Amino acid sequence: MRIGIPKEIKNHEYRVGMTPAGVFELTRRGHNVVIETNAGHAIGLDDSDYTDVGATIAPNAAAVFGDADMIVKVKEPQTAEIDMLREGQVLFTYLHLAPDDAQTQGLLDSGTIAIAYETVTDDHGGLPLLAPMSEVAGRMSVQAGASGLEIERGGRGVLLGGVPGVPQGKVVVIGGGVVGTNAAFIANGMGASVTVIDMSQRRMAELDFQFQSLITTLYSTTHSIEQAVLEADLVIGAVLVPGAEAPKLVTRDMVRAMKRGSVIVDVAIDQGGCIETSKPTNHSDPYYIDEGVVHYCVTNMPGAVARTSTFALNNATLPYIVALAEKGANDAMRSDRHLRAGLNIYQGQVTYQAVADAQGRPFTEAEAVLG
Repeated sequence: MRIGIPKEIKNHEYRVGMTPAGVFELTRRGHNVVIETNAGHAIGLDDSDYTDVGATIAPNAAAVFGDADMIVKVKEPQTAEIDMLREGQVLFTYLHLAPDDAQTQGLLDSGTIAIAYETVTDDHGGLPLLAPMSEVAGRMSVQAGASGLEIERGGRGVLLGGVPGVPQGKVVVIGGGVVGTNAAFIANGMGASVTVIDMSQRRMAELDFQFQSLITTLYSTTHSIEQAVLEADLVIGAVLVPGAEAPKLVTRDMVRAMKRGSVIVDVAIDQGGCIETSKPTNHSDPYYIDEGVVHYCVTNMPGAVARTSTFALNNATLPYIVALAEKGANDAMRSDRHLRAGLNIYQGQVTYQAVADAQGRPFTEAEAVLG
């Protein structure tokens, strides 16, 4: 198979779809890998690192898209990239389609076979290709929130860990999954007062044991969320409904009643955000103020630590990339129900229920299109 790796073009996105180690795994199996020049340069992966393991360097994205049977990326394809996709070509990347009607339509029109990292599943009920970036984003969310609390950002001037004689900051994490757990880990380590809100009794018990009762857990209700966010210095939105648009759990009225200069970091923004006042931002202009509250809603948070993120992501995606290359996309998905769960678009048809529901589009079972 011919595998293409273009340079990411989203704002301040420096991750790359594959590391040299991943490329070597494919080339030694007889596959051809084409990577756009300087795709990994910003994170210390030079063209020579790729040619040394058998890759071919392409001068531009058009050469990559034009030559490849499968495109491996990190972020959702931008408009210029969608225009280069062709019928039957496989696209393997993060998509986050539910809140993005325009991208969905573009992929449908292209005739591509689009497999989303974020909806691939595993035997444990997890999302193995979303998990590494969720770990990064969860840990980064506290850093971003702590920066937002500084006066120069418009924050209320609170140090999360406090100092002797002064109370520590209050951090509320909505969602106790991978993002929420990692956010709680960092916030607790910084000395903040941490509350995690979740609707699973089992998950709350696990968190209580994991943190040895050093954090507070609350069952998720509208009332408990409202009470917690009104007392918070930092609110982290860590809600996930796999493949679907995130529910708006914090309303504008709640935000309006929060402390002036408090901070919201909505990690769920890729799926539309779980806070009503959230809107997508980027690394060039990450913060804005709405209702007197500082918001950080960057849609590609792990891109800020692109080297760490690239290696963590490739560790997770490589077995699936190899399977797709060795068996071909259709056979690979037929033989692996977890990879099949990643199929969102198949040559003009929406094959992921949550995306179809969010956008009011017809839905076709993946099994039906794969035969």
